[in-house]
Amino acid sequence: MKVAHEKTCMQFSIRRPKLPSSETHPEESMYKRLDVSAWLGHLNELGQVEEEYKLRKAIFFGGIDVSIRGEVWPFLLRYYSHESTSEEREALRVQKRKEYSEIQQKRLSMTPEEHRAFWRNVQFTVDKDVVRTDRSNQFFRGEGNPNVESMRRILLNYAVYNPAVGYSQGMSDLVAPILAEVLDESDTFWCFVGLMQNTIFVSSPRDEDMEKQLLYLRELLRLTHLRFYQHLVSLGEDGLQMLFCHRWLLLCFKREFPEAEALRIWEACWAHYQTDYFHLFICVAIVAIYGDDVIEQQLATDQMLLHFGNLAMHMNGELVLRKARSLLYQFRLLPQIPCSLHDLCKLCGTGMWDSGYMPAVECTGHTGSESCPYGGTVEMPSPKPLRDGKKGPKTPREGFGFRR
Repeated sequence: MKVAHEKTCMQFSIRRPKLPSSETHPEESMYKRLDVSAWLGHLNELGQVEEEYKLRKAIFFGGIDVSIRGEVWPFLLRYYSHESTSEEREALRVQKRKEYSEIQQKRLSMTPEEHRAFWRNVQFTVDKDVVRTDRSNQFFRGEGNPNVESMRRILLNYAVYNPAVGYSQGMSDLVAPILAEVLDESDTFWCFVGLMQNTIFVSSPRDEDMEKQLLYLRELLRLTHLRFYQHLVSLGEDGLQMLFCHRWLLLCFKREFPEAEALRIWEACWAHYQTDYFHLFICVAIVAIYGDDVIEQQLATDQMLLHFGNLAMHMNGELVLRKARSLLYQFRLLPQIPCSLHDLCKLCGTGMWDSGYMPAVECTGHTGSESCPYGGTVEMPSPKPLRDGKKGPKTPREGFGFRR
């Protein structure tokens, strides 16, 4: 696609890149999609998930067959505990259905004044959003579709359940696919609660939430794609705000890929395999695969926004996933990580660093009397040789390898 101007002519190309085998995760081809038989193989006779880490790894690499998403997603979204038995899950569903009914009754029992405030702050926006969310999906298609009303109730009830968060545009885009797979309204509500509590997708960001994500993303780009990072720096503050990726984070890539590929990306992120921040590696992968034009043509901030916007629905989701998995693998092999990325190495529990590995941390932003809160170390400059050929005492160099 060409964008012409009186004096300039920028060429925006949508390429069909390939990923060399040298740039893929070494375990990339070892896992197939999790189907019914494989899923049942992860359950014992009581219906408990055995070796949760192996299940998360299998989902991270292979994804989940569409036929069992409704059964597996509640585990990934922390509605069901992996230790729960089949009987315990049925009892939980009964209990949670009652709780959901109570939340809805609370909403329906508002005083006229409360209802006016709720309509103004929440319901007006929800009513506008649900009628235009995923309407091309057969599950929500057609006038008077009861599934649209179900989605509406879930979002209104969530705003009552969690008034501190309430409702923000974009939440309907997150809840719709869950409802279309899980089907039950109460179960979907509690899965959505789990999504909002336990994932780091920025579905309704405060300014500091988004800035934290962008800080991590800038640091990842500096480590993995220095030329692109340097281009952002050359654009000043506007470039470093990375407006082109805000929608990626806000809507979890849903507008960037066809639904089937977007949901595969969601599953890989929900697996929490080795990091809780896999969505940031997805962002870096998109830049690594499709960002060459930005550097080659020295695109300005608005042109960069246009470039990545034009790529929406034209990118290869599976390719991006493979690249992102490779980037995570390479991140784990770095001889050191900056303290600014310390949080990428925690939270997800067992498995972040196999066999108890923890990366050494290099302090990059704390100087003088301010000590690094992450225990990062700073390499001291080598001492100058002493006169008369005498050698001074050796300054121990901090090891930046992975520590056992």
